[in-house]
Amino acid sequence: MDPSHAQPRRTLLRGATVVSVDPAIGNLDRADILISDDLIAGIDTRIDVEPEVEVVDTDGMIALPGFVDTHRHTWQSVMRHGYAELDPLQYFDEILRGIGAAYEPEDVRIGNLLGAVSASSAGTTTLFDWSHIQNSPEHSDAAVSGLREAGIRAVFGHGWPLQGDGRWTENSTLTHPADIERLQKQHFTDPGGLVTLAMAARGPEMTASGVWQADLALARDLGIRTSVHAGAYPHNEPVHAVAQYDKAGLLADDLTFVHCCRSSDAELAMIAEAGATVSIGVHCELNSQGIGDVPLDRMLAAGVRPSLSGDTETKCSGDMFTQMRMLFGYHRSWMGGGHSSLAADRAQLLLSDVLAFATIEGARALGQGDRIGSLTPGKQADIVLVRATDLNLVPVLDPVASVVLAAHEGNVDSVLIGGRFVKRGGVVLGCDPSALVSAAAASQRRILGRRAGS
Repeated sequence: MDPSHAQPRRTLLRGATVVSVDPAIGNLDRADILISDDLIAGIDTRIDVEPEVEVVDTDGMIALPGFVDTHRHTWQSVMRHGYAELDPLQYFDEILRGIGAAYEPEDVRIGNLLGAVSASSAGTTTLFDWSHIQNSPEHSDAAVSGLREAGIRAVFGHGWPLQGDGRWTENSTLTHPADIERLQKQHFTDPGGLVTLAMAARGPEMTASGVWQADLALARDLGIRTSVHAGAYPHNEPVHAVAQYDKAGLLADDLTFVHCCRSSDAELAMIAEAGATVSIGVHCELNSQGIGDVPLDRMLAAGVRPSLSGDTETKCSGDMFTQMRMLFGYHRSWMGGGHSSLAADRAQLLLSDVLAFATIEGARALGQGDRIGSLTPGKQADIVLVRATDLNLVPVLDPVASVVLAAHEGNVDSVLIGGRFVKRGGVVLGCDPSALVSAAAASQRRILGRRAGS
């Protein structure tokens, strides 16, 4: 049969509580979601379908858009949770120099596969893989392979090599690795594919003048977005990276700045005026001694609505439930005084705002707000189903509050990406979790063994 004349694959999710993150649709106590191939075809209180349509009973579940993580060093997934108590300088020295340089391509593939599968199991359907481990073309190919194998929607942020010294990150005169052009031609010919390409750039804090401008020009010549760290830790504050982009006339809506903890109020206003975006990694930032305050309130005052990030699992939990819960608590801890006169001027932050940061604002930060980030007919069917009947959630008064304040990966019954289940009935599909666990443990042993023997 000619594929162009094949019948669409159709699925109906029946009877969920719908949290759409779409103001035109709102929240529905009980509704059906019709999926046709990879798209949401309809949302209504009752949708009647033909017998051949698969009907999935979602009564007692909360349906919400998949989370969008806008900054995750996914390759580090096999080195989880060892650095939160340590000085950040030790993380930079050990992970980004010695350990990163000891990775072989297969270690990158396993790290990306583990990180992406665990992310989707916890409801993250789109991930910006901030991949600064391009030690060879084979490392880059392996990173992309791991993302594709996981079945997640991803943006592969192509970075630079980790070679055990500072040549790429300390006032570097090296321009972005040219291999990004090969990757685009070899792996990213379909702009609507599940995995797309971006640049993970170094910016003015890491490169000499002229280099960061050339890197951005390359990204724009390739037609891809750019993500760059800015304003984290005291030594970066006087660089004023955002202001440098603005002064050069390069600040635009294809840029996402990560952290911005020490970026000035004026720089945040520049970001807002240009339509650029910010990604904050709340849990990791709170665990990173000296990085600076999470700049949520200053961003909101400037008109910037942030997206959220799992950052590096060497220091924190990468799931978006944690980021939302910690961000709301952080904000509320400042309300009512106790932190100078700023408290009186703080805008009220709603739980629905926090959920939007994890969904639609993340989609916008990736340039995909028209495709993902809300349950809207015509958008991709990236959907998370949370069991509202679980003991830690029932009885639900407010589904948004339940998701943001109390839900976790164990409550995630099912996850669909592009209309296909990657988790169903609490079971991860498409990979053997036991085999993945074994591969990850073996990879960690090999990496640390190489590091010890270097």
